[in-house]
Amino acid sequence: MADDNALKKFSPVQLLNFCIGFFGLQFAWQMRIILSGPLTESLGASPLLYGLIWLAGPVTGIVVQPIIGALSDNTFTRFGRRIPYLFFGALFGALGLILLPKSQFISELFGQNHPAWLALFIAAIFIWMIDACVNAAQGPYRALVPDNIPKNQHAIANSFLSFAIGLGSVVAAGAAPFLKWAFKYQMSVDAQFTMAGVAFVLGMLWTCITFREVIPNKEVLAEKKLEAKKTASKSFLENVKEFLNTSPEVGKICIIQFFTWIGLMSLLIFFTQFVVHIIYQIPNTAGLAQNIVDTFASKQAEAQNFSSICFALFNLICFIIAIPIAKMAEKNGNKKVHALSLVTMAISYLLMAFMPNPYVVLAAMGLAGIGWASTLALPFAMLSKYIKEGTEGSAMGIFNIFISAPQVLVCTLLAWFINSATYDMAGYTNNHWDYAFMFGALMLIISAFITLSIKEEN
Repeated sequence: MADDNALKKFSPVQLLNFCIGFFGLQFAWQMRIILSGPLTESLGASPLLYGLIWLAGPVTGIVVQPIIGALSDNTFTRFGRRIPYLFFGALFGALGLILLPKSQFISELFGQNHPAWLALFIAAIFIWMIDACVNAAQGPYRALVPDNIPKNQHAIANSFLSFAIGLGSVVAAGAAPFLKWAFKYQMSVDAQFTMAGVAFVLGMLWTCITFREVIPNKEVLAEKKLEAKKTASKSFLENVKEFLNTSPEVGKICIIQFFTWIGLMSLLIFFTQFVVHIIYQIPNTAGLAQNIVDTFASKQAEAQNFSSICFALFNLICFIIAIPIAKMAEKNGNKKVHALSLVTMAISYLLMAFMPNPYVVLAAMGLAGIGWASTLALPFAMLSKYIKEGTEGSAMGIFNIFISAPQVLVCTLLAWFINSATYDMAGYTNNHWDYAFMFGALMLIISAFITLSIKEEN
């Protein structure tokens, strides 16, 4: 990283160009969020198995991002430090996205007598592959901000990334419902995943070609390589300890992320299933005979489209408010704006849990988008003040642990609880997916109170 005084200020146009790759990344991730639940359930996954498959995200986040972050800190090529990880992450991630909906077909290549669980196992492999690649690209992408952008623009740069996340998610979630509404064409799950893979590759390729990382001069480069060797010689736990000891506020920000992401993943993991089974009253189809499952096919497609519309609104609000929320934070302080946003999101969860009406749920998802926009920008802005030069990648990787680790609790304990919380629905079994939002709201409120304890400079 060059001296901060030597970094040139980015114009709004440059910031927009900078975040195109993140648009593609989020496009891919949003499609995986919306469709992986119905897809794996169609292959026989129970709520608990679905949660365990979702472990791909947090586990690869805990393992992959710190490793890739540290590697990118130590990488010095003519293509840049972070760019190679962006490119190959997108390339292999796109491959996983294209192959995931073909899991049943791939399992049939093993013969007619293949085990019934094989297709689900293959799907789980591709989901883990997608999540690993998204994490491999995401950490180095975030590290481009402190690497190349002046400190006084970190908040606005992270907000532009939130802007890209919102826009990418809106386009991804809105594509199938729009085609159904405008042209009476129901886009297949296979086509939607292929579209996501193409968007991932093209968006990241654009960033790799057009963005130029700041290259230190030879003296600085030699110094950075020496620092990188020293960092690499430390154990992972030593790096974590050093990161947390930077300031007492760093630990608080990590705890905020921990509780926030428990709350967030309660929504992101379970919302589509909530819509399918609670709003549209479709029973748990895992294990049912195919002829019975087929009777719900039309309603299932309608439910998935409604879930996509809700996610589109959720991310549209994130897209609209991303830049204004950064301006509010500059004026009123990061912690006040972030705490208020988290409380707003908690209220939206409770509305969905206790008033499962389609119109209420749609409005509540829009309200939740405020908290989403804040979470994608302000914690990173608060943390960036404490990151030491030359450790940007590893710092973001370690920080990601406090995003990924809480997701493990959601994928295991909360998934197990929902799996156990069943009730009878017209002779079929259903699960209390609404419990996810009650639990998530509590976590967000706890996070908001911790946020207010941050000591922030005026």
